[in-house]
Amino acid sequence: MIRTQIYLTKKEKEAIERLSDERGTTQSNIIREAIDEYVAELTVEEKKKKIKAAAGMWKDKKDIPDIRELREGWSKRMKRLGLDDH
Repeated sequence: MIRTQIYLTKKEKEAIERLSDERGTTQSNIIREAIDEYVAELTVEEKKKKIKAAAGMWKDKKDIPDIRELREGWSKRMKRLGLDDH
């Protein structure tokens, strides 16, 4: 771990002390947990933004094969190779 210092308001410090006592853990652990949750949420939000940005990006493309045709071709190959489940 890397040691660092932060400045807290009196209210923040009291809240962390209270949580620390209630959970029977250190104040440092409370702060690390809060940071981990915050970072995880940011990561989820970033992923959502990327997915939304990508939505519909191929809608006007004409050179993409129909997925139903591709699946049908895969199924035929699997049967021909004896790898189908049916």
